[in-house]
Amino acid sequence: MKPSHVLNLLPLVAASPAPVHPHPGFGNRPQPAPGLGDLAKKAGLKYFGTAVDNVVLDNEKYTSIAFNYSEFNQITPANGQKWMYIEPSRNVFNYTLGDQIVDPSKDAGQLRRCHNFLWHNQLPDWLSHGNWTKTALLSVLENHIKHEADYYWGDCYAWDVVNEAFNDDGTLRQDIWLQTIGPEYIEHAFRFARKYTSPGTKLYYNDYGIERVNNKSVAIQQMVKDFGKRGVPIDGVGLQAHFTVGRSPSYTEIRASQQLYTGLGLETALTELDVRIELPDNANKTAAQATVYAESVRACVDEKRCVGVTVWDFWDPVSWVPDTFPGWGDACLWDEGFVRKPAYYAVADMLRKAAGGRKGE
Repeated sequence: MKPSHVLNLLPLVAASPAPVHPHPGFGNRPQPAPGLGDLAKKAGLKYFGTAVDNVVLDNEKYTSIAFNYSEFNQITPANGQKWMYIEPSRNVFNYTLGDQIVDPSKDAGQLRRCHNFLWHNQLPDWLSHGNWTKTALLSVLENHIKHEADYYWGDCYAWDVVNEAFNDDGTLRQDIWLQTIGPEYIEHAFRFARKYTSPGTKLYYNDYGIERVNNKSVAIQQMVKDFGKRGVPIDGVGLQAHFTVGRSPSYTEIRASQQLYTGLGLETALTELDVRIELPDNANKTAAQATVYAESVRACVDEKRCVGVTVWDFWDPVSWVPDTFPGWGDACLWDEGFVRKPAYYAVADMLRKAAGGRKGE
């Protein structure tokens, strides 16, 4: 979920804008059923979803899959709700890119994990280069959350309130928020989010590299414990799950990491799952990828407080991976020809098996 991919593709947004309100039937065309969304619900999850970026909304084959409820019953706007697009100038709000994804997902009856209120990245220049006092930046943060939460009132099952605030060693990331406001900026963001989002909205902390028990995942656990003691609102922790064939955490490791948070009463989700392969691909790598996908989803299914899985897009040509990790790719469930990969069928088979196991509950 790094910015390089979307920034490189931004001219396509301007050249080929998608309609905010899709034409009738958008996302409702016949697809093989049951899809992953249907299977996930039968297996006990709330959803199986995908992130969607604006750069591909003019591709009807893509949108017929992305906004098909049977396949994906949850959608995350990959970039359209981030600060640089929502508030490009101070107190000037533009929801166009967010709406291009939220509107058709609402038409399709899909849930939305909205993403995100606060991040150190993809900030507009007026914010990142401003000369802020603590009081002024807190006011900017509250104003931004207030307006975006109000605009998407009732539209979001969950919000990623704070994204990627920790370093791998468990310390807080040095950024404009920490340097100007101090560590309490995270608490303020969650309190603002609870104040302004619609009742029942789940508030998440979201990060990568926390799918094992390590310095980072334990530091987040300590933050959550502190929040619980002091009444700071937080409902869940998102494990991004950007994995690599040959280096991915095991089923057991993912379960153990989730339990750092579910043991405190929070829900979890795999929020940005993809599994990259060192290119060129081959049958052995593809088979290993399928195993990683299936075991990762199984780790969510088997954790009672894990509510769902979101893949970070489903189609290889729009994956963020090749731009960010040269020499790596093929990270998604569909290949460039919109053919489902072995990973898709491995996940589907695992979900069917899990659903069968629930019959005796």
